[in-house]
Amino acid sequence: MNIINLKKLFFTELKAIYPDTEIQSFFNLLMNFKLNLLRTDIALNPSLKISEEAINYFHSAIGKLKKETPIQYIIGTTEFYGLTFKVNPSVLIPRPETEELIEWIISSTPTNKQLTILDVGTGSGCIAISLAKNLPKAKVYAIDVSSEALKTAKQNAEINNISIKFSEIDILNTTKLPTKFDVIVSNPPYVRELEKKQMQRNVLANEPHIALFVKDKNPLLFYDKIADLAKNHLLKNGTLYFEINQYLGKETVSLLKSKGFQNIKLKKDIFGVNRMLKATVI
Repeated sequence: MNIINLKKLFFTELKAIYPDTEIQSFFNLLMNFKLNLLRTDIALNPSLKISEEAINYFHSAIGKLKKETPIQYIIGTTEFYGLTFKVNPSVLIPRPETEELIEWIISSTPTNKQLTILDVGTGSGCIAISLAKNLPKAKVYAIDVSSEALKTAKQNAEINNISIKFSEIDILNTTKLPTKFDVIVSNPPYVRELEKKQMQRNVLANEPHIALFVKDKNPLLFYDKIADLAKNHLLKNGTLYFEINQYLGKETVSLLKSKGFQNIKLKKDIFGVNRMLKATVI
């Protein structure tokens, strides 16, 4: 089989599930990952023969895509804030909105100051590692309840040549953090059960629910707990950053106000919805 025939197979097998633009994107990503071929290579060499082993790989990938497995999990890596991260079903796939949170923290933080930073619920480590890479004088800590997620995060730190202090901690059942911090950041579970119907099927079927969902009756459970810990573990003028549920911006602001946080700022993402906030301990 050659490239042009493999491409026809992709479109034939997947056209009932995905739009053409997405199928083309899948094809290009897999060709680059498996055969190290760029789009220009594919266009210039449509008759290039593909090995039997590679054909079997692509057949397997098509089968997974038919089950709506995210392409990032099939390839095993994704790009985030200009860095490469391993991803698997034990961690969420990093989102572009979270890159905006990273940018906000970096642009608000002195790059020449020795800071201590904590990432709560690190998952793949994308927040902690991106901050450490761009704030080289910072000492970065990262915690998560999932040992499997931490394994992935540690691998990602090694891939990106970054030193992070990782700890397995259940944030809801702890009263003490490793030290005091200048910055605490978290992208905790915030999707309510009632919002499941708005989510894509491939997310629901593949990404870890422990990192996504909270009960409808207590949607700010993690924000409440992390804010309490931050009050006691942020240094003077330290800053707390959250990624938040777009529908609960005002409620999250009110929660932080009730706990005495100052200079609370709510920020919209590229899609124009409330997606992040920061607050200060005076």
